[in-house]
Amino acid sequence: MQTKQWISIAKGHLQASLSPVPHELNELDWKLKLSEDNERLTHHLSAFANQREGGYFAFGVDPDGRLVGVSSDQTKEIVGRLGNLARNGLEPPQRIDHAVETIDGVAILFVHVFESTQKPVHIRGQSIEQSYVRSGGQTRKMSRQEIAQAVLASRHIRYEELEALACSESDVLALLDHERLLPLLGVPAAQTPEGVLEEFVNQKMVYRHNGQYSITNLGAITAARDLTKFPGKERCSVRVIKYRSTWRTETEVEREFVQGYGVVFQELIRYIMGQLPTSEVIHDALRKNVPIYPEITVRELVANALVHRNFSLTGSNPMVEIFVDRLEIANPGGLMPSVKIDRLIGAAPESRNELFAALMRRMGICEERGGGIVKALFAVEVFGLPPVKFAEETNVFRAVLYSPKRFAQMLPDERLNACYQHCCLRYVSGEPMTNSSLRKRMGLKDTQYALAWRVIDAAIEHQRIKPRGNGKQSRRYAAYVPFWA
Repeated sequence: MQTKQWISIAKGHLQASLSPVPHELNELDWKLKLSEDNERLTHHLSAFANQREGGYFAFGVDPDGRLVGVSSDQTKEIVGRLGNLARNGLEPPQRIDHAVETIDGVAILFVHVFESTQKPVHIRGQSIEQSYVRSGGQTRKMSRQEIAQAVLASRHIRYEELEALACSESDVLALLDHERLLPLLGVPAAQTPEGVLEEFVNQKMVYRHNGQYSITNLGAITAARDLTKFPGKERCSVRVIKYRSTWRTETEVEREFVQGYGVVFQELIRYIMGQLPTSEVIHDALRKNVPIYPEITVRELVANALVHRNFSLTGSNPMVEIFVDRLEIANPGGLMPSVKIDRLIGAAPESRNELFAALMRRMGICEERGGGIVKALFAVEVFGLPPVKFAEETNVFRAVLYSPKRFAQMLPDERLNACYQHCCLRYVSGEPMTNSSLRKRMGLKDTQYALAWRVIDAAIEHQRIKPRGNGKQSRRYAAYVPFWA
């Protein structure tokens, strides 16, 4: 059985408080049994919830610091009463966890009160001034200055931390796909049920409260076996639709992936690649049909759509639509306010869903370094495809991949976007764009340098690029950088 991570900390605090001379700590309060004074117990719960990293009770220790132990009936009563007080007696409600540990042959009950993200935690039904703190091993009322500091230190609860569904231990294992998830996190899949649950808790995908469990939004969107089992997440599933033409009038095939994004990601990408149009290539003297879009581009754009979707928009699904001439990937929600469409290449990474992005990075699905878009667009250039079109629409962000086009088939805007994206990619790689590099990108011959100059001049006129340095070098040796460089 995997040990709860906080237990070793609690045992360390207990040992420190008992030797060399028994004394109280801010982090831990040991008691022989549960007090009948619910009001005082609520004060202790408030103080621990307001303390950095929370605090602990140790039951089964007498006033002289001797280990006496607790019975199973006492444990049940203590955990039940403290759980009810934490949930019903505090504002905001708090959660606790417990464990019984044998120390020197004696059963000691540890109760962990987690640090609250919203402070100060005060007595329900009373003013914020009825908030408590630990000081000198004792519980006392907060001063006004301490209340002000607690408010400043408080933070908003993130979407991923909110409860998606309260359930039993067996429900957690039935609802979350640990068989797929754990190997992606580098954890052996052959775990005991207790070990699996503890891994979910450690990853913040599940909360444990008074013997019950709550699956968080992070757990649901990452590892759900079926997202429709979670209220409000019926439209979180990913839809993949393939059409017979360039229009949405006739569907050839449609599939909905209802699993959590983390556990279904590999299957999703394999399915999309299998539905894409193909072209015939010769490899090792054999003819082979390969998708016309690079897998790394599809993978990065789909991962980007899932990681950055706005989960507060519950009326639409992430969509992957396959047409005969293009691939569209759309996710609910626009860009973050600080992110601009023309700065997607080389901009500092910023996540709307920080915990989800971090977990997907640990699973090897995204980088969280801002390099995914760069990799995707580099592959587009290698394949000689038109530039990726990024569009921010009403409550939707869309990335469009186009099938191969010759330079003569490209629209003026496509040529400008290709020039700008190429210039950005060269810049983040430490090299400027030149007429020669643009010709290679556009599939132009060396004798067609005049066509490349026209595109460069148009990009300068539209303020997409600018000459490097003072711009006084001869046109033959001119180099260019993005407008923001």
